[in-house]
Amino acid sequence: MTGSTGSTPSPSPSRRNRRRTVTAAAILTAAAVTAAFALTLDGSDDREEKAGEPAAVTGSAAPAPADESLLALARRDASDPLAVGRADAPVVLIEYSDFQCPFCGRFARTTKPELLRSYVDKGILRIEWRNFPIFGEESEQAALAGWAAGRQKKFWEFHDVAYGKPRERNSGAFDAENLIAMAREAGVADIERFQADMASDRARSAVRADQEEGYNLGVTSTPAFLVNGKPILGAQPTATFEDAVETAADTAEAAGR
Repeated sequence: MTGSTGSTPSPSPSRRNRRRTVTAAAILTAAAVTAAFALTLDGSDDREEKAGEPAAVTGSAAPAPADESLLALARRDASDPLAVGRADAPVVLIEYSDFQCPFCGRFARTTKPELLRSYVDKGILRIEWRNFPIFGEESEQAALAGWAAGRQKKFWEFHDVAYGKPRERNSGAFDAENLIAMAREAGVADIERFQADMASDRARSAVRADQEEGYNLGVTSTPAFLVNGKPILGAQPTATFEDAVETAADTAEAAGR
C-alpha cells in the first residue's frame, strides 16, 4: 500500500516477505556452500546415494548466524500436533523431513530420542516437524498420512512407526494398505476418519505450505534443520545437535528470551 501523494511509499507486505525470504535463502545457501567444502560421507552400508539424492553430512554445523526472519518461522502453537515440547521453550528445532529419507530415519531412531530425553523433557527444546516430501508419490502419501494421524493426536506415534526400521524407497512400503497398517499400529482409533483426513484438501494444503516454506529457504534435500534460526544440514552426529541446542539456550538466556 502506498502513502498519500508526496509521501514516500512504504514497502508492501509482499515486498517485505520477499526480502525476508531472500535473506533466509542467502543464509542457508551460504551454509550449504560451507558444508560442501568439508563434506564427509557417512561410512555405513546404507549411504549409497544416487545422483541428486541427499548425502549424509558429518562434522560440525556450518557457521551461520541466526536471523530474525528464521527465528520467526517457529510457529510455537501449543495445539500443533506435529510439534513436541513446550510452546515457550527457549529453543525451537524445526525439522524438514521426508518419511522415505533414510537419513531422516537415522535421525529419528538415534538422535531424536536423545534430544527428547535431554532437552524436550526438561523444557529446554521444542521440536516442530515440517513435511518435506521429495521422493515421489509414496513420500507425498506418507506426509498426508502423518498429518491425518496428527488430527487424532497420534502424529508422533505414526512418526515412530514409519521410521521404526529402514524401508526401501518407492517399493510399496508406503502404499495405502501399509499406511493404514501403520496408523493402526500407532494407535489411530478412527481409521475411516484417518482416510478421509488424508484425502482432504486441508491435508494437501498443510503439506504444500510446509514444502513451500522449505523451498523458500533454499532447502533441497532432507533432513534439514533450523535450531533457533541456525541451519544444520544433513545427517549430523547427535553431538552436533546437542551443541547447537545448548548454544541456542545460552544465547536465549543472555537475550532474556
